[in-house]
Amino acid sequence: MLGIAWGTASIVLMLSVGQGVIEGARRGMQGMGKAIVVVWGGETSKPYRGLKPGRKVRLREEDARLLREKVKSIGSISPEYIRWGVHVSSGKRSMNTRTVGVWPEYGPLRNICPQEGRFLNQLDLRFKRRVVFLGDEVARRLFGSDDPVGKVVHIDRVPFTVIGVMKKKLQTSSYSGMDRDATFIPASTFRVVFGHRYVNDIVYRPDDISQAELVKAEVYRVMAWKYRFDPEDRQTLRMWDTIEGERVFGRVALGVQMFLGIIGGLSLLVAGVGLANIMYAVVRGRTREIGIRMAVGARPKDIIYEYLLHSALTVLAGGVIGFGLSWGLVEFINALPLKGEVFKYLGRPVMSTTTAIVASVVLGVVALTAGIFPAKRAASIDPAEALRYE
Repeated sequence: MLGIAWGTASIVLMLSVGQGVIEGARRGMQGMGKAIVVVWGGETSKPYRGLKPGRKVRLREEDARLLREKVKSIGSISPEYIRWGVHVSSGKRSMNTRTVGVWPEYGPLRNICPQEGRFLNQLDLRFKRRVVFLGDEVARRLFGSDDPVGKVVHIDRVPFTVIGVMKKKLQTSSYSGMDRDATFIPASTFRVVFGHRYVNDIVYRPDDISQAELVKAEVYRVMAWKYRFDPEDRQTLRMWDTIEGERVFGRVALGVQMFLGIIGGLSLLVAGVGLANIMYAVVRGRTREIGIRMAVGARPKDIIYEYLLHSALTVLAGGVIGFGLSWGLVEFINALPLKGEVFKYLGRPVMSTTTAIVASVVLGVVALTAGIFPAKRAASIDPAEALRYE
């Protein structure tokens, strides 16, 4: 029974730790935004209607408006201006960072939530307000533990009023830098202050992620119409499709969980072999008793049911102990005040319904395997031979 308990604890702990790591990795990936597509301009690689290949396509803010109007399947969209190496200061404190010019939809798209204050809104955009939303690391370095909302910072010597601070988040992927190190201002204000004509990229999220490929094709079609390139020329626009990335990650995560389940299941099956040997020993020790029972009318299936029940109860008891042990360890680990980057990215163990189902199925297989062969051996005993057995 102790072997069953240890095997159960092993498979549950492996699956729980694996699930925690997977969920931590998924949170980190989605820190950049869930189900988004990032579009950059590229260069034509095919001739089109008399135009030579090699023409550069540089995106503008108006392209985001055009896509929002023409591609109805786009749920949210925002252009993204970026300026690196911007000097940001507040009083005697200063730092160099990047400033990003965006629309209000950018916050929800990129999973940027305010801890204090608010994110940019349509009025900020319409009236070209000089307001700024700070990444949490920028706020910490400029203001320490003070609340920066309502205070003034200078971005390349231009004064901006702080309207909000980003809530800390786990982010492991990026295409321009971590959001905690950035400052965000209205796209309209960005154009006035920095004079950029072209955006760095356009970010959008489809209404229905199952139609993501169709939406991408529509984006190519609309941009091909405007910039006069072949809609099948995939070099003209570069896209980072996080939706497909999440699908691939899901398949990899499933493979990892299956591998961990197999490793834990093997330890449980080894315990099952030990239980089967014990059951064989019990059958040999009770051979005479089995013969007497069969001589007085016990049927073979009665003997089989008895030993299967014996095996199942043993596995059940060991499984309950193993579940209890693993649950206690998971709760203990989750109660620890673990800090640091390692624990943040690895996540914490999670005992999910899937873990319980997998462990229960393996336990059922072990109980059946450990009990059926000794039970059949007991049921096949010849009563006459058994009565002479010493």
